[in-house]
Amino acid sequence: MTKQELRKQYRDKRMQVHDRERLRYDDLLLLRFQQMDYSDIRVLFTYWPMPATAEPNTHLFSGYLRHMVPGLQTVYPKINPGTATMEALLIDEDTVYVTNEWGITEPRSGMAVDPLEIDLAFVPMLVCDKNGQRVGYGKGFYDRYLARCSETVTTIGFSYFEPVDAISDTHQFDVPLHYCITPQQIYEF
Repeated sequence: MTKQELRKQYRDKRMQVHDRERLRYDDLLLLRFQQMDYSDIRVLFTYWPMPATAEPNTHLFSGYLRHMVPGLQTVYPKINPGTATMEALLIDEDTVYVTNEWGITEPRSGMAVDPLEIDLAFVPMLVCDKNGQRVGYGKGFYDRYLARCSETVTTIGFSYFEPVDAISDTHQFDVPLHYCITPQQIYEF
């Protein structure tokens, strides 16, 4: 299937998951996430889950890492609509967040962090395939940003659903995931 077909199908499928089931799935995702080794992680690139799209609760995963990794620096994306680019801003307990025109909650301001400093990136997605290719929301912000990161950055996507066999219209500029965590298992690509 194409990205467009999968985007529609999995957006609808995710919206049909009831709140109680979503909480259970998030707990299972956290249990899987806790099975991995994060001893070399110093800078985490995460994102604020969008309630309108029923995304997995990434706050659970980043909260776990803050507890387990002393001195962890956390950065969030900030989109620059005029240039269609994204940067990563360092956050702390005083960070003020705003919701942009696409419904994405992001830091109002903060110190930009060099993409090469990021060790672990949580990547939003609707579904991925068995090769680690993912279907995002179609703007390409993450693929362009991740292409600027170090070759050693680890990318993780979270999904309530198992990977599909293949996405038929991947591009050479798509950045595949290293891991997809589902309630059932961890997929490594």
